Amino acid sequence: MDDPIPTVITSDTAAVSPVLDADNLIQVFTHFLTFDVADGAASAETIIAYWSQVKAYLHWCQAQAVDPSSANRETIKVYRHYLVQRKYERNTIALKLAAVRRFYDAAIEYGILIYNPAHGIKPPRTSTHPAEMITYLEQDEANRLLQGIDNSDELKLVRDRLLLGLMTIEGTRTVELYRCNLEDIKRLGKDVGLKLDGKRRVRTIPLTPELAKLLDIYLTLRRAAGFNSTLTDPLFISFGHQCSGARLSRRGMRYLVDHYLNAADLKHQPGRKISAHSLRHTAGTLAVQNGVGLRQVQELLGHADLRTTAIYTHVGDKWQNNPGLKLGVSVFKPVEPEG
Repeated sequence: MDDPIPTVITSDTAAVSPVLDADNLIQVFTHFLTFDVADGAASAETIIAYWSQVKAYLHWCQAQAVDPSSANRETIKVYRHYLVQRKYERNTIALKLAAVRRFYDAAIEYGILIYNPAHGIKPPRTSTHPAEMITYLEQDEANRLLQGIDNSDELKLVRDRLLLGLMTIEGTRTVELYRCNLEDIKRLGKDVGLKLDGKRRVRTIPLTPELAKLLDIYLTLRRAAGFNSTLTDPLFISFGHQCSGARLSRRGMRYLVDHYLNAADLKHQPGRKISAHSLRHTAGTLAVQNGVGLRQVQELLGHADLRTTAIYTHVGDKWQNNPGLKLGVSVFKPVEPEG
């Protein structure tokens, strides 16, 4: 950092150490996000996500009269308990704790603290198998969703069909489509692909012939409508009155997905709630169920660990391979043939 951090001699150790206060922590965390996370190339979305979670933690510290620079493991455990009491889901708690852990990583990196109080503090355990938390559409439901979008050449509707098609068939994340520009369209002969900037890696996915055709229709209609089409322009644009031509936000994408799910009566059903992320699970689940190899599905979805992809092999497995189906025992009395 440009300005040296002030130091003070503590009476306990008689050693020189940085002055500890929340302002210093915030200062170094800002520096850390800019120059250290993702080797200095963290996206704006990543930085905002970290900051929003850390801000929530700092607000909690303030409400509890806790100095974050003096936090210990017990402090973080109490914060975790607070999150549990607020009924946050396990994955959300894991995200919040990870952000706090990075917050203190920054303090260590720049010499403000010598240990991380959040290190090793894990989110609460869950007794639910990961496969049971996956929601997805069956093949006929996926067709109902996509074919329920008006099959016209209106630019907005073509955009929506392409967006939902990529999410349902190719398993793309909203953040990947949000970041995607026209320059990320890759062509090799008749084959068309899309370069995606994911969580921690960049990959190119091949488009199905139908999606490639729909993409070309979208681009043609978009140019005809007079929208910018330089390489650095966003692939998916908004058509709202105040932001027409601007990059379609992730919130806007989720809104569109929910709109079409509701229109197809697929959003809410007893025991199941479908979201935008469920479309990604749909792609993974249907691919595995239709015989696609795990390595290919891993590459398509951009999973760093094959074990994450393997979860899709368990989806539906317990229903299709239920040992009870092999017992030859029925709760219904056989119907006697007439006559």
